[in-house]
Amino acid sequence: MYETESELDALDALLERSLAGANSHLTSIIRPGERTLTARQLVEVLSGMCVLAVSTVTANGEPRISAVDGHFLRGCWVFGTDRSAAKSRHLQARPAVSAAHLRGETLGVFTHGSAQDLNPPAGPADPQWDSILGHLTNHYGESPLGWGDVVMYRLRPHWMAAYAPDPVALRPGAD
Repeated sequence: MYETESELDALDALLERSLAGANSHLTSIIRPGERTLTARQLVEVLSGMCVLAVSTVTANGEPRISAVDGHFLRGCWVFGTDRSAAKSRHLQARPAVSAAHLRGETLGVFTHGSAQDLNPPAGPADPQWDSILGHLTNHYGESPLGWGDVVMYRLRPHWMAAYAPDPVALRPGAD
């Protein structure tokens, strides 16, 4: 877990605010306090690499979806791609992004927000870049920057919902 207590508080507030503004259909499925996760539960469940379905938008307003390795760090998703990828061009021009992480019918994490380039080619890297790169290097056993012209993004959420029909069963080590 990389989150500070203040980051956990902010994530709890985001999760609560997101569901408070949701329509009745969504809250009939993701029932607050029953089929939801707290921030602390969420960061425990999302430790390690999680496959994300990331959706971007073309210049013509057409949606595009692809899969990326996602890492949930400090209350935000971090993911990367090559700078020449269509996804990267979309995000540079239109940083609005949606992402979903699904584990069958046991977990669904849905996020809408804005993508931020963490390691821009011409400019200073994000203040958290060194710790993020350290996490990624530790996870993969080598720096992802050695894979080509890699750009890493932080998806800073403005809306997030986490669905789990049995939150207790998701705890690491739960049988």
